[in-house]
Order: sequence, then structure tokens, then C-alpha cells
Amino acid sequence: MIDLHYWPTPNGHKITMFLEETGTPYQIFPVDIGKGEQFQPDFLKIAPNNRMPAIVDHAPQDGGAPISVFESGAILVYLAEKTGKFLSRDLRVRMQTLEWLFWQMGGLGPMAGQNHHFNVYAPEKLPYAINRYVNETNRLYAVLNRQLQGRDFIAGDYSIADMAAYPWIVPHKRQGQDLADFPNLKRWFDAIRARPATVRAYEAGDKINPPREMSDESKKVLFGQTAAHIKG
Repeated sequence: MIDLHYWPTPNGHKITMFLEETGTPYQIFPVDIGKGEQFQPDFLKIAPNNRMPAIVDHAPQDGGAPISVFESGAILVYLAEKTGKFLSRDLRVRMQTLEWLFWQMGGLGPMAGQNHHFNVYAPEKLPYAINRYVNETNRLYAVLNRQLQGRDFIAGDYSIADMAAYPWIVPHKRQGQDLADFPNLKRWFDAIRARPATVRAYEAGDKINPPREMSDESKKVLFGQTAAHIKG
């Protein structure tokens, strides 16, 4: 059984998508990031960066004690290796999959995240910051669109690279992007959105936290963190 410490954000959706695709037994432990539950001592033990998602695997492959994993990219690799699914054993395909996983972790996710922040959440609208991140998100969409030329999925077959990138494309309108400008990306996006596992993953998130406007108090919790919040 996998304990999934989760909130329905793009990084959280990555993990439910994988678990639903593979039929891996799991149970969700909600971590309401708007209430600051990510700073609770018990969560810190498994997620030292105070970010979700994180997992605890009660049946690791080595047969030993439960193992915890934090960081969504690391979790995807761990689960892929545990199940033998969605990460090819072919050296070249595996490396391409990992390249694009890290591309999402280091590029698409952070840039789209800053795009969301300055476009949607920042109390002061700063044109330079908005343009900077909208334009960089636009560039990254073009990079992915080019990679998908002649391919159904990012590294050939459906993989953890696709599961990592898809949730960050879901809010494309909020990012100031039009999928019609990226035909390969749109085709890929529509195919993943239609997968039954994707539908189930997003339905699970909506049950925990239906889409709604973020409160001012939640913004203070999420966007006011400093070193003072790191205890221990």
C-alpha cells in the first residue's frame, strides 16, 4: 500500500495519474497547503522541503521497513522502478524519458508556476514579471510541441515524462497560452486528457478540494514563507 500525502496541484496530479494508470493500491492523506498543513512535524519527517506530494511505501522492493519519498519527479521514478511500468529498460529510451522528466522539473514546472503567481496571485501586477514568465512558458510549449512532432508521446510510448508534463499544461489558459498555436502539443494533450486513469486522477482531486478561488489567508500561507518557517 502506498500512502500518498497529497493536494490537487499539478505536482500532486502527477502521482495520482501514475497510481491510477498502474492500479497500484494507495490511500490519500490530504495536505491542505492553504491551511499550512505542509508545516506539520509529521509531514516534515517525510517531506523535509515542506512541499507535497510525498509518499510512504509500506511494501518496498527490498522487503524492509517502509520507505518515504519526496519530490514528485523522484516519486515517479521510484514508482516506475517499483512497478516496472512507464520507464523503459531500453537505455536510450530510458534516458530520453528522464531527460524530459527533468526538463519538466527544472523548466516547465517552475516557469509555469511563476507565470501563475504573477498573473493570478500577486497583489501587484508587474508587467515585466508577467511578460517574462508568459513568454518563457510560451517558449517551453514550443519546445514540447517540437518534441512531439511525429510522436504520440514525449519519449515514444506513454511514460512518466508525459505524466509529469501534462498537469502543467492543464491550466494553459491561465498561463496565457493557446493550444491551437501548438498542434502537436494539443493532440498529445487531448489524448492524455481522455485516458480513463487521467479522468479518475482528477476526479479524486476534485473530491478533496473542488476548484475555487484562493483566499487571502491561504495566499499568506503559500507565498509568505521564509527561513523562519523551517524548524528543526
